[in-house]
Amino acid sequence: MNIQDMMKQAQVMQERMQEMQAKLAEVEVQGQAGGGMVNIVMTCRGETRKVEILPEIINPQDKETLEDLVMAAMNMARENADQKLAEETQKMMEEMGLPTNMELPGM
Repeated sequence: MNIQDMMKQAQVMQERMQEMQAKLAEVEVQGQAGGGMVNIVMTCRGETRKVEILPEIINPQDKETLEDLVMAAMNMARENADQKLAEETQKMMEEMGLPTNMELPGM
């Protein structure tokens, strides 16, 4: 493969990555904690769209537990978003005939 072909392939890959990131900015993932008592919905870009907290978990004398559950649900949602991004990146690389175990900058 000559340098021009490599540059073209790199440009196509960059364009595909930008398209994928724009698409994933709207894909929603969830994170839950406390057996579903706290539910977070966020985009793969990390924008929180919805926070649901069941009333029975709200105890003014134990706000630390609620804070921990919200944090755990947000972390789970972020992990799910990262997993979705990794899956979509791997699929895109397979479609382009590239090795799927490569680490890309900024990923």
